[in-house]
Amino acid sequence: MLELRDITRAYELGGERAGVFGVSLELPAGSLAVVAGPSGSGKTTLLQVAGLLDEPDSGQVLLEGREVSRLPEKARCALRLSRLGFVFQGFNLVPVLTARENVLLPLQLQGRPEGECTARAEDLLERVGLGNRAGHLPGQLSGGQQQRVAIARALAGDPCLVLADEPTANLDHAHGEPLMDLLAELARERGAAFLVASHDPRVIARADRVFRLEDGRMEGVHG
Repeated sequence: MLELRDITRAYELGGERAGVFGVSLELPAGSLAVVAGPSGSGKTTLLQVAGLLDEPDSGQVLLEGREVSRLPEKARCALRLSRLGFVFQGFNLVPVLTARENVLLPLQLQGRPEGECTARAEDLLERVGLGNRAGHLPGQLSGGQQQRVAIARALAGDPCLVLADEPTANLDHAHGEPLMDLLAELARERGAAFLVASHDPRVIARADRVFRLEDGRMEGVHG
């Protein structure tokens, strides 16, 4: 599903060279993997490259067996819309739109029929336990509920790969663990690969595979 081959993406930070250096990993469909490591280890940089938000200095990104990192920006944008889903630490929901409308957004951008969009959005909200909150604005939802809406939105376009950057960072213990249980279940159900950047032990404990980064380099793989 996803393969990163010898990825290097470097930049200057505080006068020092940071980023990721020679990182390779493989992630099959239906699995939940975690990129673990301390702050500054390169987790977010690696997710940005895997999500075609940034181009590597060297190396290859393969998605469903196709090399995609050197595509023109227009083609990469189309792939992000059609085959990738994103879950952000800060939820990134549109505050003036309801939960249903937030989930509808990627479907509408794909140009799907309105009836299909609405049905899929409501099915996904039901699946993440928010069927009765579909008409609520983000400000009327708890942090855990907002992150569940973000997950439903990430899955709306039927992606093959979902990337999540520190999805439990703003959640307490009571909300963080159920969220990771949900991500693991959805990975199996939907057949999508989930790649999560985190140093949270609750997240790491639920991963099928753990890729450990230290100073931008792969230090170990478990699972």
